[in-house]
Amino acid sequence: MSKHFKEQLLHIATIGKTVGIKGDMKFHDKSDFPEQFKVGSSFLINKKDKITLTDVNFERGLVKINNLTNPQDCKKFTNAKLFTTYEETRKNCHLEEGEHFFFDLEDCQVYEDGKLLGIVKEIERIAVTNYLYIVTAENLVKNGFVKSFLVPFVEPFKVAVDIDKKIITLCGAMDILEAS
Repeated sequence: MSKHFKEQLLHIATIGKTVGIKGDMKFHDKSDFPEQFKVGSSFLINKKDKITLTDVNFERGLVKINNLTNPQDCKKFTNAKLFTTYEETRKNCHLEEGEHFFFDLEDCQVYEDGKLLGIVKEIERIAVTNYLYIVTAENLVKNGFVKSFLVPFVEPFKVAVDIDKKIITLCGAMDILEAS
């Protein structure tokens, strides 16, 4: 897969192994927007090939794809990653006030009291809480702080987010960094 392909697309789910004898496959949602996974939705699995969801069962964590009902036919899609574009995500997924797409938070600089703590590498979800995975600023690492740390992306830690300037202001993050 080319680097250019990966940069343009967003990995939003992975198809797992086959389950049972009717073509069901495990489904691993990697997104915040399960509403995009509905019967008839199509997603890229590489540069040119798409698959279409023909049944979705969130309670059981299963999907059927391309109207396939034979587990042997389905096996070639085991571990297939589903991709969509950033534009499609923005179009199909509704954000509430104060919500942000994970990909918009990545690479933001993180500040507390005007001091740069680091840069968001990615967002990690642990149970129901989203955490900023922050790569610590080099000057802080040189002063003995850990190379990376997690901060819950919830109140009271989250103070302000400016996606246009790629800046997140936090409160209490320095305490977490010092305790890490």
